[in-house]
Amino acid sequence: MTAAKNLVTYKALEGVYERLAKDDTLKVVLICGESFLVRKALDNLVPILLKGESKQFGLDVLDGRTTPVGEIAEQAGTFSFLGTRKVIAVKDAPLFLLKAPPGEINYSERDLQVLIRLVQEGIPDNHVLVFTTGTPDRRKKIYKLLLEHGLVVDCSVATGARKADIEEQQAVLRDISQQMLLKSGKQMAPDAFAALVDQTGFNPEVFANAIEKLLAYTGGRDRISAADIGAVIHKDKKDPIFTLTNAVMERDVSKALTLLSNLLSDGFHPLQILKTLENQVRKLLAIKCFTAGLNTGRAGGPPLKHMQFNAFKQMLLPAIIDWDANTLKGDEKNAPLFKAGDDKDKKKSAKPKANDLLLAPNPKNAYPIFQNFLKSENFTLEELTVALSALADLDYRIKSSGVNAATGLENFIMTLCRKSY
Repeated sequence: MTAAKNLVTYKALEGVYERLAKDDTLKVVLICGESFLVRKALDNLVPILLKGESKQFGLDVLDGRTTPVGEIAEQAGTFSFLGTRKVIAVKDAPLFLLKAPPGEINYSERDLQVLIRLVQEGIPDNHVLVFTTGTPDRRKKIYKLLLEHGLVVDCSVATGARKADIEEQQAVLRDISQQMLLKSGKQMAPDAFAALVDQTGFNPEVFANAIEKLLAYTGGRDRISAADIGAVIHKDKKDPIFTLTNAVMERDVSKALTLLSNLLSDGFHPLQILKTLENQVRKLLAIKCFTAGLNTGRAGGPPLKHMQFNAFKQMLLPAIIDWDANTLKGDEKNAPLFKAGDDKDKKKSAKPKANDLLLAPNPKNAYPIFQNFLKSENFTLEELTVALSALADLDYRIKSSGVNAATGLENFIMTLCRKSY
């Protein structure tokens, strides 16, 4: 295949199925871009790459976030149980990440060199190695190599707010709706499509789930109306903000700024967004104090960065529950670190409620607690302390001086998400 033929967009993928079905030389595939589209592309490609072989015997799926490169190379070189065709799918491979989130692996230069050698000379005949990942860095050697030696399926979608970006996003959602409606024999009125997009925004996963609900709701009717949208789909005024805070906690500045712009356009009040960010920063700061042994009488806990969930439950959760019990008993010395307000506003300078400082408000559901602890590893204690002070100052300036709230929030996000390597 030439370089031009080696690169296809998600929309054009169906047009190359016949060519791929006849190609016995393809050994490596990269599927990159928007997560929902990437997943759909993988689901559609696997049967074609297997050439009729059963998934049960011919497909190996690896989690790229936790699988070492050595294991990937071993799987790629190991023949299937029956000696037939084999596809190795490495999902969410960190091919282009500069720094992986806590608890996940990061590819070193040596790891990338192993993959490069594997692609160039190490994949046996009748085997296909498939990587899925997020936004690719087209400047990287590994990307250029995959494009030269294999197939790259680009599922990227513009995330900006320009007219052209919005039109591209709506085209993707329209394509998703048409595919799903075609299978069910239903149609959707143009005003219903517009109403649905208004409710979900550009979130293909949420959009597709909403259509599934509408298909079930409309039953035997062959047309989905705007009234059906209003009856079934309700815009959640809470989850989008937490999607923003998650992006901020992952230090993904581009995604966070896009989500912030969407929230403000949807009518969310800046102070509502600020307060949610403040609560999250305060929570991570409390966690950071706990893990550093500050104000807890601990000498510091075991490292979190590579800790597994079961180890967390066994080694840290009991100590966290004890810390919370002390907080509820009135551990007043912690309160000044987590003040929700500013000394300039005495009415707002009261300490937060004890429940706001609990690290494990629901100990029976430990996984969200574990995730918060992992997120805390993305920041230093100093960064979180400065961030909380900056939010308090921004809160005061918005209320007292009419400062541009959107600009203030953007500056805060850019400052906090700026990564130092």
